[in-house]
Amino acid sequence: MTEKNAMESNISEVKQIAAQLLAGMLSNPHIYPNISDEGVRGEREQILLMLAVEMSTELIGKIEKKEQ
Repeated sequence: MTEKNAMESNISEVKQIAAQLLAGMLSNPHIYPNISDEGVRGEREQILLMLAVEMSTELIGKIEKKEQ
């Protein structure tokens, strides 16, 4: 696998895992009790989105470290 393909694969994995984490957070009423007035552009939604991306990136990093 070329370096470019590996990076594209990593980005795809981050997006997929982040989407799954975000869906879980949004469906949990303790984390996300109701939709803000701004919808997707709301501050709470943006924070959850960034958390999901950070969590997925960190998770992939830990998995790759274990595989080495």
